[in-house]
Amino acid sequence: MPLNIVFSHGKESGPMGSKIKAMMTHVRAICDCDVYSIDYQNIPSPDDRVAKLVDHLKTLQGEIVLVGSSMGGYVSTVAAMQVPTAALLLLAPAFYLQGYKVSQPKIRCNKVAIVHGWLDDIVPYQNSVKFGEAHHAKLTLVNDGHRLANSGAVLNSELDHLLSDITR
Repeated sequence: MPLNIVFSHGKESGPMGSKIKAMMTHVRAICDCDVYSIDYQNIPSPDDRVAKLVDHLKTLQGEIVLVGSSMGGYVSTVAAMQVPTAALLLLAPAFYLQGYKVSQPKIRCNKVAIVHGWLDDIVPYQNSVKFGEAHHAKLTLVNDGHRLANSGAVLNSELDHLLSDITR
């Protein structure tokens, strides 16, 4: 069965930002999978981004792993409420913020990992603690800011761990 890894960038980022590009390169080197990065740059609404992601996911066959950063973490999580998802990797996800339609996401996916920076000045790390506790997710707090610019090795390690659980 094919494995699909789908990246969703944050509000101010793009589909080929440095973090996503590095993770895409890493994942292509370690597994036989199809890799996508959705372009939301002209879609300001998080819920319109969810609709775009869900439409894309419905075209895929096989297992789906969603990786979302900031607003993309919210988008990936809400999409996982609608489309069966094997795993979620959430990077400083934008949970519990004003203007986001789904305030209490209820996901069916049981392989969830979160990486959040202690020094995040955009989304408080406590939001990831709250979500992680509610969903029994693995939570890794790192000495980094919102962009997780210095945490590439941790991000790749978390992705490796999720993928190893799926590809066994």
